[in-house]
Amino acid sequence: MKSVTVQSLTKAFQLEVLAGASGMDRPITRPRTHRPGLEFVGYFDFFPMERVQVLGRKEITYLLTLSVEERKLHIGNIVKYHPPCFIVTSGQQEIPFLTLFCDQEGIPLLRTPEATTEFIAKLDRYLVKALAPEVSIHGVCVNVSGIGILLRGKSGIGKSETAHTLIRRGHRFVADDIVVLKKLGPATLLGTHNETTREFLALRSIGLINVVRQYGRRAFQDETRIVLDIELSPWRENSLNNELEVVPQFTEYLGVQIPHIEIQLQPGRDVAGLIEAAANNWYLKQLGYSAAEEFMKRIEDEMQE
Repeated sequence: MKSVTVQSLTKAFQLEVLAGASGMDRPITRPRTHRPGLEFVGYFDFFPMERVQVLGRKEITYLLTLSVEERKLHIGNIVKYHPPCFIVTSGQQEIPFLTLFCDQEGIPLLRTPEATTEFIAKLDRYLVKALAPEVSIHGVCVNVSGIGILLRGKSGIGKSETAHTLIRRGHRFVADDIVVLKKLGPATLLGTHNETTREFLALRSIGLINVVRQYGRRAFQDETRIVLDIELSPWRENSLNNELEVVPQFTEYLGVQIPHIEIQLQPGRDVAGLIEAAANNWYLKQLGYSAAEEFMKRIEDEMQE
């Protein structure tokens, strides 16, 4: 099971450590945060104890309305479940008994000056990405006119060179050689690099180039949602390559079905241009337009005249 430590979270969001510093290596394994509301009134039947617990003004204000004994009881009841950590938002100062109990149990108590709603949104996005199931594959990842594309094919087929041509045409590079795919939802696949190869593109006979240094910051982006899987393959003389409407094909990654297209290579073919056409065609289909359907309709209309 993937996890991130409380220490990593603290560093990523520049959180202030108030108590429980001995537990900074505690793992976080659940991608969503939780605001303990019902738990402060004693209802624990569905308490997600594995999640980060966020205490906003609502929770802290409620605690301050309780008597000292009630406050001690309710806070102690939550702390004994040993969640990964507690985070107090909006820079709140009055946090009765939280510091004491968190120090005793070794549970980090952290604080941020950010407002509760905005902070939770940021933290949830961070955890979803950090804890998402992932797989690494051999290929190249690019963003063509806002459309994330995974380029695959045998070594030496021309994936990196094609990506370089797309970069020169104003599109964006994401990853070369090793593409990390992360499943963010039932139908959402994110493509990114593995940090080591970040910004680097390997071109045969040339070597490594740094895309950002050569073509500027706008030529690179850290991640993109993958919506097309394009395989580059050698030209096959006897295969049918002029279908009016290609039968939909899909490739599955981590249980997510991605539309698949095969582009056969031949000297003189504008592969980058074909990829641009495939991206634009996919976009038009999302809008409900099919060139093949319009063409067939024109033929039918002519036959009826």
